[in-house]
Amino acid sequence: MTNLSPPGATPTSDTLDRRYADFETLGDALDYAARGVRGMNFHDARGTLTRAYPFAILKADALAHAHRFVTLGLVPGDRVALIAETGPEFAACFFGAVYAGLWPVPLPLPTSFGGREAYVSQLLVMLESSDPQLFLFPPELAEFANDAATQRKVVARDWHSFTEIDQSADPLPTNEGGAIAYLQYSSGSTRFPHGVAVTHRALLDNLHAHSMGIELQDSDRCISWLPWYHDMGLVGCMLSPLANQVSVDFLKTEDFARRPLAWLDLISRNPGTTLSYSPTFGYDICSRRMSSQTRAADRFDLARWRIAGNGADMIRPDVMQAFVDSFADAGFKAAAFCPSYGLAEATLAVSIMPPGEGIRLELVEESELSGVGTPAQERPRRYRAIVNCGRPVIGMAVEIRDSTGAVLPGSAIGRLFCRGSSVMHGYFRDEESTAACLSDDGWLDTGDMGYVSGGYIFIVGRAKDMIIINGRNHWPQDIEWAVEQLPGFKSGDIAAFAITGPLGEETPAVLVHCRVSDPEERGRLRDDIRERVRAITGITPVVELVPPRTLPRTSSGKLSRTKARNLYLSGEIVPFDVAA
Repeated sequence: MTNLSPPGATPTSDTLDRRYADFETLGDALDYAARGVRGMNFHDARGTLTRAYPFAILKADALAHAHRFVTLGLVPGDRVALIAETGPEFAACFFGAVYAGLWPVPLPLPTSFGGREAYVSQLLVMLESSDPQLFLFPPELAEFANDAATQRKVVARDWHSFTEIDQSADPLPTNEGGAIAYLQYSSGSTRFPHGVAVTHRALLDNLHAHSMGIELQDSDRCISWLPWYHDMGLVGCMLSPLANQVSVDFLKTEDFARRPLAWLDLISRNPGTTLSYSPTFGYDICSRRMSSQTRAADRFDLARWRIAGNGADMIRPDVMQAFVDSFADAGFKAAAFCPSYGLAEATLAVSIMPPGEGIRLELVEESELSGVGTPAQERPRRYRAIVNCGRPVIGMAVEIRDSTGAVLPGSAIGRLFCRGSSVMHGYFRDEESTAACLSDDGWLDTGDMGYVSGGYIFIVGRAKDMIIINGRNHWPQDIEWAVEQLPGFKSGDIAAFAITGPLGEETPAVLVHCRVSDPEERGRLRDDIRERVRAITGITPVVELVPPRTLPRTSSGKLSRTKARNLYLSGEIVPFDVAA
């Protein structure tokens, strides 16, 4: 077999017999992968290989770190918070924690918006929630991390100082499949975060199902720019390649953000690349960066790209078509698109499109999706194209239920529930939230709306309030709380939700009770609200000022965002006119 791998990188092919994540624990998976020659490879912003990191070296580093954790007195079940920088240091610390029976907790990197205060606050709430015994971070983020650690009173060390700790000679504990492997904070409220507790067995069952779903081949090689603090990046592009013995090439997320086409350059220069994943916005930004005067074939070679995974946000057919139009002459095949659906509470994958089937659509009448708008006979019928997200993965059962919990027949739209061996153990130290979404018999309420047709899952939107913008999850409570911090507002004055733009993109909308009558003051107020929301989401929202007592409430007096959204879209909530 021709070994298509970049010079100096770990090979694509190996003589080690492939095992499809059929291990008892994640440590067992690394032990086996370390017997071969494949591994991780890290590249700089221009795609130049900076370090090849064979799984054998990762194992040696991880075991050394495990003994350092023992030296520090950490015991199985303790949490180790780790800022998830894409690099060998995080990987070694993550697996070191696994070997020591600890629970690694990946935490996010700073974003390009929001500033220092917002990032430190984000770290604080996650440290509060996970209650770690140790916090590890890259040296370049010491100022942020030490600030959060000091406020939270948690022991903190950077990667380098941690390696200076002596290694204990005591034996490491023995893990079992039912033990917790890690906590995942990929989504949820930044003020009230939920740490998803994932067991070794749940993780490996999902990784096995993932390999079966994409029909993993011996010649496969992966490239990823996805962040390791998100389940799609951590599970799909870091843990899955390891547990299935696949060499993988990494580009840092911030490097992709600065130079998106570096992703496609890296795929082109690594001719063995067959697997790579992205939310819709990643494909969108690449298409937009292509000049109409430039032929993609002059720069890129995407012919071997077998699985172009789509997930983490709503899949937009127009964006996928634009990507095909931009890169078909570089060899990209539309059939390579592989839509999927998943969530951290199910470890990752719930459904995957069979390879080669590409993007498939069904048209659904708009009133069926939301119940918003005038009756169909009083207006032209409008349809939305809904993307097929594939078949449930091995070991995953799916049901569509109505508001009473009754199972709906095929093609009826309702709330999507799933049950399988890879569904989470629960939320860490949050029995109330766990009980709210996970039944005693193991059915997980995903909070998403969809239907099943011909054995395929179609997602039409969310029953829960979460707003997903460019693959990032935002709880409306966070946006509302931020606006409430402005003078003159109180709880219940703000309703935040997502609306769909003219091109199918999601945008946050904020309705705000306004008690100001002066038009100029209203304009300034709207601008202040817009800037405050932009600092949280990175997106400029639609801000509408509405009369006091306009926002609807439930029978128990709680704000009803769903009803507010419906009333706004149907025109029954009429905002004040505000000068541009």
